[in-house]
Amino acid sequence: MSDFFDTLETRDPVAREAALMAALPRQIAHAQVASPAMGELLAGVDAQAVTSRAALAHLPVIRKSELLARQQAGRAAGRDAFGGFAALRYGAAMPRLYASPGPIYEPEGTARDYWRVARALYAAGFRAGDLAHNAFSYHMTPGAFIMESGAHAVGCTVFPAGTGQTEQQLQAIAELRPQGYIGTPSFLRILVEKAEEAGADIRSLTKGLVGGEAFPPSLRDWFAQQGIAVYQSYATADLGLIAYETAAREGLVLDEHVIVEIVRPGTGDPVAEGEVGEVVVTVLNPDYPLVRFGTGDLSAVLPGQCPTGRTNTRIRGWLGRADQTTKIRGMFVHPGQVAEIVRRFPEIARARLVVSGAMADDQMKLLVESHAAGSLAPRVAEAVRDVTKLRGEVEVVPPGSLPNDGKVIEDARSYD
Repeated sequence: MSDFFDTLETRDPVAREAALMAALPRQIAHAQVASPAMGELLAGVDAQAVTSRAALAHLPVIRKSELLARQQAGRAAGRDAFGGFAALRYGAAMPRLYASPGPIYEPEGTARDYWRVARALYAAGFRAGDLAHNAFSYHMTPGAFIMESGAHAVGCTVFPAGTGQTEQQLQAIAELRPQGYIGTPSFLRILVEKAEEAGADIRSLTKGLVGGEAFPPSLRDWFAQQGIAVYQSYATADLGLIAYETAAREGLVLDEHVIVEIVRPGTGDPVAEGEVGEVVVTVLNPDYPLVRFGTGDLSAVLPGQCPTGRTNTRIRGWLGRADQTTKIRGMFVHPGQVAEIVRRFPEIARARLVVSGAMADDQMKLLVESHAAGSLAPRVAEAVRDVTKLRGEVEVVPPGSLPNDGKVIEDARSYD
């Protein structure tokens, strides 16, 4: 396949990295000035010195919980509803704003394809002149507008179907004959099944771009059997497009306007290529300049390049949530506390806290990868008690023996 949205997708990887690293200090400097919250969080940072991923890794990770807390504090004080993160103010520069669960409020700027989703739609086969049936919600949340703006940038006409009213949606599809579906995979399945029951003709739908939910290969294959080639997108209201699926069906290719790191959950420390960790994103958006924003999602970098010819880094897709905070014997234990224990012992490569037992009988064991033996386990056990205020067993295991699934805390308790 040699059909690309633009020439950025096939850039030499060295040139791409150089361009991203050249843009990074400019974006950090802009964030420090234009976004009061980022200015506070990045206080003392020499933006011009942040010209590499190693330098970027020294900056703090901004988590959604912190963004929400700052927004709530700002609203309570009658100040900025965005908690100081947005570089925009109400008016022509912000045509819309949206609410996500929390609520967290997100601004929309005036840039064409503000969330940069056109690239994902193009990879999914959408082209100028297509009619796209957009079944994301148009009520308060940004999902429908994220996709609509991308579809317009591709050159599509959009039918704003929204959610629900299945019978009316089937009628619209049968009469308008859209080529593509945009929405959640679960609602597309409902439409297909209801169409079969009702004898509605929706055969015009031959492609789709889905998001907002997990999209397992089994469901992808089921859609293919119905004659619909469906691709997944990975985007958020805060960051816009992060990555997208291609015809190769081998992971998700990163967007051209984000810098993505995979870090150990509970920390800001990048992991080795291929290791599962939390997706942390710096987005090159001047209107909402989030630097090292922790998505809370788990993924991992795939080696090599996409067989379609796109040269950007690929990730495996959504592999779960990074926030594994667990209540043990009435106390919350966080992934960051496990990371703090590991930091105290250079001889430990990785660790995994396993919680087992039944209700009201929690058992806690910390598995640590290390070549060391002897007194390591009792010393680590003391650190466990010091950091978590709980007693737990420690077991030293060989390096490489823990699963590569991003889990720092595994809740293996029985709740029967």
